[in-house]
Amino acid sequence: MTQRGFGFNLLMIAIALLIVLVGYGSHLRSQAAIPTPVERSSSTPASPERRSSGLFRIVQNGKYGFMDRTGKVVIQPQFDLAWSFVEGRAQIKQDDQYGFIDETGKPAIPPTFRLAFTFSDGLALIVIGTQYGYIDKTGTVVIPTQYDEALAFKDGLAPVKIGDRWGFIDKTGKRVIQPQFDYALSFSEELAAVQMGDKRGYIDKTGKLVIQPQFEGDWISGMWSFSDGLAGIQRGETWGYIDNTGTVVIQPQFDEIREFYEGLAPVSLNDKWGYINKTGETVISPQFDSVNRFSEGLAAVKVNDQYGYIDTTGSVIIPHQFDLALNFTDGLALVYKGGKASYIDKTGTHIWTQTD
Repeated sequence: MTQRGFGFNLLMIAIALLIVLVGYGSHLRSQAAIPTPVERSSSTPASPERRSSGLFRIVQNGKYGFMDRTGKVVIQPQFDLAWSFVEGRAQIKQDDQYGFIDETGKPAIPPTFRLAFTFSDGLALIVIGTQYGYIDKTGTVVIPTQYDEALAFKDGLAPVKIGDRWGFIDKTGKRVIQPQFDYALSFSEELAAVQMGDKRGYIDKTGKLVIQPQFEGDWISGMWSFSDGLAGIQRGETWGYIDNTGTVVIQPQFDEIREFYEGLAPVSLNDKWGYINKTGETVISPQFDSVNRFSEGLAAVKVNDQYGYIDTTGSVIIPHQFDLALNFTDGLALVYKGGKASYIDKTGTHIWTQTD
């Protein structure tokens, strides 16, 4: 498969996983569990630092709307699909077309796009035909659809594919790092992961290689980008972490790893998950069947097919009782039990529960 075909297929997989997630409330009636998507492109759920506060997506009778932190519905369920608010805009889908609403629920950008992704750095990636470009918050196309593939703007730059190579553009559409890489990801913590041949390295915003291509690992794993100052590396069948100089600070020793958030990272050994700190010390021993990252001091963990929440000491704060549990954001977490979606607070109290 060509690099172009591989990248496009991966994007379609990410989109499909996202649709599964946002449709999970109704889907759960016929399926017991789904995978949680990983943030690979601007189509995926917003990270905590990017997500707008105060509004939470809900589903009733197969339609999507939004509630506030108290559980009061403030935007009536009416959309075929909806995503979280980011930078004051939420993606919606109506009649198989994508657009955006503002925080009052009014159309900000009519649903006219075949694909449209989350706003980041004030611009959103769109697809017209098979080409990628960018719009601003009024819906104006500010960078024409001309790229075979592209990712979100972060730190003022976006990776785009021109021909068979990836480079970076600024928010005016000017090429600032010439196409030269086999693959590239958006910037994170001032560095962007790039692939040259079968090795991965990192560049700064001038395009200078500050960490030479030397690392193995499949970029779909989600461990290329820096988070909390560390990024993942793979040697053979085991994983560890490097710092932003490329120095290995946690030796490869784990079967699987995830990004650091709030100073801790999930790691897997012998099919069980636990957490380590940034020195590589085990803080919570591997004992869980599945885990999420820490968010607002709590993490969802799975034991015997049920999710609950633990704190950073490993103590159970909300008992294991859910079929699926997601991260806390703005004090609430989305959980699923018995085919119904609910939002809970950090005491485990239900703020809103799906009724259809």
